[in-house]
Amino acid sequence: MEPRIEIAEQKKLVGERMTMSFSGNKTYELWHGFMSRKKVIQNSTGQVLYSMQIYPPGFFSNFNPDMQFEKWAAVEVADFTDVPDEMEAFTLQGGIYAVFLHRGPASDGPRTFQYIFGTWLPASDYEIDDRPHFELLGDKYKNDDPASEEEIWIPVKPKT
Repeated sequence: MEPRIEIAEQKKLVGERMTMSFSGNKTYELWHGFMSRKKVIQNSTGQVLYSMQIYPPGFFSNFNPDMQFEKWAAVEVADFTDVPDEMEAFTLQGGIYAVFLHRGPASDGPRTFQYIFGTWLPASDYEIDDRPHFELLGDKYKNDDPASEEEIWIPVKPKT
């Protein structure tokens, strides 16, 4: 599974966020709440959903499943003129990303992430950059369906 390397442009996102850890995962609660209110976002630019993680500096160098991070459920918007009261705006800065295609149920995601961080990244010419990570959930995303597809965007920079 080789990634493609992309330079992403800045994006404006609107959504909801929660603080969680891998051991105290609240992803279902976050997405359940967001999807029930997503229709109130007036100026979304498409149907693609963003599952974004903002990790504290050093998160991956001393990995601890109890360490907290911020997770977002969001959509891209044209501008921030009409952010619903129960949601927040976030500007996702652009930069270099390694983009992996995960095929299969979401429950197989840990295996894909293990490959990315345990095999691909150490052997690559890149290291993690301190920017948000995200997954794009488009029209081929079907949650726990074996035919599901999603893109995993890992922020990287050339190794120093």
